[in-house]
Amino acid sequence: MVEQNTPKFLTIRQTAATGILSEHHLRLMAKRNELPGIYAGTRFKVNYPLLVAKLNQDSMEVNAANV
Repeated sequence: MVEQNTPKFLTIRQTAATGILSEHHLRLMAKRNELPGIYAGTRFKVNYPLLVAKLNQDSMEVNAANV
């Protein structure tokens, strides 16, 4: 049985299809080692929940800096 806390891993293309970021931006992030995930063979699998958390954290930091 799979636990509910199991991270959801998506390919970069599948992640882009969610509308969170463009495929181009996700690939740039992966190249700079800023995208949470792992390589499964030659494909990069994005840890989607961690990406969402990272983007939320980054946006809070930017908002705090602008106040």
